Amino acid sequence: MKHPNLLLLYVEDPAASRIFYEKLLKKAPTESFPTYVAFELNTGLTLGLWSTQAASFVSSGTGHRSELAFLADDDAAVDQLYQDWVATGIQIEQEPATAVFGRTFVALDLDGHRLRVCTAG
Repeated sequence: MKHPNLLLLYVEDPAASRIFYEKLLKKAPTESFPTYVAFELNTGLTLGLWSTQAASFVSSGTGHRSELAFLADDDAAVDQLYQDWVATGIQIEQEPATAVFGRTFVALDLDGHRLRVCTAG
């Protein structure tokens, strides 16, 4: 069996989410349709943004119970990324703090998905 290689986030407005993630990831999507946008990440993982308005969309779940995490090299990199994201207007849910695993903060995308930045270990 292959390893998981696609992470899907459900979004209300794929066009707006495309713009948000283009700025965040500093790259263009590899695929873009009215109800689905995909970004190929450097790790071999693909981030898919799937419209909750798509005809084929079915989900009985609600709420956000996961996070998309970005690992930074050190505390200074976490704090710099925080400043960069604040400057671009990304909503911050949790200010920088030190957790059991290191320096971290949490931002939100347009649909309220949690975006955690933390040190690699």
